Amino acid sequence: MRALFIMNPQATTSTPRTLDVILRTLASELDLTVAVTEYREHASELARKAAADGYEMVVSLGGDGTVNEVVNGLLSTPEGQVRPYYAAVPGGSANVFVRALGVSGDPVEAALTVLDAIRHGREREVNLGRVTSDRDNRYFTFCAGFGWDADVVQQVENERASGRRASPALYAEVAVKLFFRGDIHDPSLRVEAAGRNLDDAYFALVTNTTPWTYAGALPLQPTPDSRFELGLDAFALTQASHPLTGWILSQMFFPKGLPRHGDGYVTWHDQESLRISSSHPRAFQIDGEYLGEREEVNFRSIPKALRIVC
Repeated sequence: MRALFIMNPQATTSTPRTLDVILRTLASELDLTVAVTEYREHASELARKAAADGYEMVVSLGGDGTVNEVVNGLLSTPEGQVRPYYAAVPGGSANVFVRALGVSGDPVEAALTVLDAIRHGREREVNLGRVTSDRDNRYFTFCAGFGWDADVVQQVENERASGRRASPALYAEVAVKLFFRGDIHDPSLRVEAAGRNLDDAYFALVTNTTPWTYAGALPLQPTPDSRFELGLDAFALTQASHPLTGWILSQMFFPKGLPRHGDGYVTWHDQESLRISSSHPRAFQIDGEYLGEREEVNFRSIPKALRIVC
């Protein structure tokens, strides 16, 4: 089977020795060609070209941002062109998509899982989320966020640009700093879903699976019933006092996640579509990648959008 191996050279968990082991492992079953990304959205271009060049599989090594780019490249395959299978080897700091699939966050262990799946013909189809706005038309694999969490993502990207390494500790540091600085205290969001509209939300998440993210080994689950096989779930914060918000966030660490009903927040489950808008531009992110500020975004669940080997 011909496969294109798309590698992000900035993958935080990748070392030359680890990369060599991964490539040797996969090359035992695949005819591999290696491509290294050089700029943002390059992985999308490579994945799109892989389909045009007749590759049967695309494998990526990188974090959730690389996964998102590859997925969007694959799903932009023109009608009538065969779309390659996809396998993801984790190389980032969180690797939410891979771990939500039940695959190890260790890149070598994940490569062995992919190898076993290839040998046994194991695959699955997963739903994706799709966002559209006056500036967007793209897919996300596990989450999209409006407000505070997108502010965190943006600040972490700024910290990385200044030379700091992405890590769970950095995300936690930035999140706490923004939380107490007051960035979360902006009730400008409106969520419209299933005939139930909510005004004056402080921040909102749309999820395609659980968890929302990881703090090291610990999953944060604001929408614990969210699944790749279902529609979209959503969470909106409706109160922003420090004690209450801290309590809500702490419940997300519980093994069963945040209860579907509680004080200070509203959730939606298994939605085909929804819309989030703001009275003024707010930070927006998908799959942990900052997209800029938006005032309105539409979300839709796309059933069985992606074929995964895992």
